[in-house]
Amino acid sequence: MLKTMTKNKAFSLLIVDDDALIHQSIKMCIPAHWKVFSAHTSESVQHERFYHAAFVDMHLELGKTKALGPDIISKLIKHNPQLDIVAMSGDLNRTLMETCLKAGAQKFLGKPLTPEEVLLVLEKIEAHWDLRNIENQSNQNTVQWIGKSPSSTKIRKRVAELRGEKNSVLIEGDTGCGKEVVAKLLHQQEPDRPLISINMGGLTDQLFESEMFGHIKGAFTGADQNKVGLVEAANGGDLFLDEIEAMPLNQQAKLLRFLETGEVRKVGAKESTFVQTRVIAASNRSLEKMVAAGDFREDLLYRLASQRIQLPPLCERLEDIEELAKHFLSAERPRRNKSFTEDGLAMLKKYNWPGNVRELKRVCEQLSLTSPLPFIREEDVSAWLRPTTAPATNVSYTAIDFSKGLNILVDEFEAHVIRTAFLQTKNADETSTLLQISRSNLYKKLNQYKIQVEDT
Repeated sequence: MLKTMTKNKAFSLLIVDDDALIHQSIKMCIPAHWKVFSAHTSESVQHERFYHAAFVDMHLELGKTKALGPDIISKLIKHNPQLDIVAMSGDLNRTLMETCLKAGAQKFLGKPLTPEEVLLVLEKIEAHWDLRNIENQSNQNTVQWIGKSPSSTKIRKRVAELRGEKNSVLIEGDTGCGKEVVAKLLHQQEPDRPLISINMGGLTDQLFESEMFGHIKGAFTGADQNKVGLVEAANGGDLFLDEIEAMPLNQQAKLLRFLETGEVRKVGAKESTFVQTRVIAASNRSLEKMVAAGDFREDLLYRLASQRIQLPPLCERLEDIEELAKHFLSAERPRRNKSFTEDGLAMLKKYNWPGNVRELKRVCEQLSLTSPLPFIREEDVSAWLRPTTAPATNVSYTAIDFSKGLNILVDEFEAHVIRTAFLQTKNADETSTLLQISRSNLYKKLNQYKIQVEDT
């Protein structure tokens, strides 16, 4: 299955172990598209090199009482925060296992390893990297808006009204309330046309024109062939601009020029081409307020907002929670045949869901994995909601352990904020935007606080 899924992609695996037999046995059982790098001592590990995954033994040198593996893991994570690390050892000591996880390992395997478990681990790692690297894919899969509340009915009607609409559509709403779903609903009303999705917050100034409008061979260093831009790729279909509010002003001017003229000129080209595509933009901030603050062009807002759809937060359509929660459980793969009890559903409806539908989806995913019984009870749900249910005004300052000192208390609170932010978003880009810090700074803090997250 691994070879079928990823035969055209190359992955790199680092094996750190002092036993040559381990290196040989792993090499023999992994697929051919995995390239193996070997290190037999802690000193021989090239931490700066990029790897997709690493298998790290805990006890590398005979006679050493301290396990060297956790230190190696920490150094590897420091240089590549997204690295998938598997710790391995014949010593199944609980303290050692927990130390590995705190250092940054995602999994612990007991020796001897079996080919089946190695292949299974690599398959999951490949899936993680595939999800991280999916960009601007056309998606013709049918989507649906879940819910029967008055708000949901209004949204469906609004989407239906815009069938055949050629002008731009602006979708507004808080993070996680379903803007991408609405964009796909708009698109699938007229199938067999391209849909190109772009996260505008992820385009740097250096890449913006080349990615959006394409370039010709020789336009700049590294441009060894002609490239079709994403705008041109959407010709005859829809161009979904997600997180439009994240665009800097200089990029906004270039986008406005295209929207006004339909003209696309590749970087380095002398001639232009004309593209016909419907632009669907999404924002989780008020663009009018950004215009007033000087952060967004008023003329660009007028171009984008020919038609508008406003999505309510989940707390304003609590009637939809039961249907959404059941949908998320049924959509889990593999199916775990779990269901909510009445008191479990009631607990979901009591929560205010600051992360909206996306947060509900993540909580349902965690509940399907962690609830010990075939049905999900009130106590199972409350265990996942408790950290964010209490309003700030109810914080008990007498419960603070002042013996830890201010620095430790501040670090603990910052780590809690980061974990909560990840629960409300779907990847590191959105989390860094929500927290108003750079992506690199976010990864430093994840490493600092040993926070393990699934970055899609």
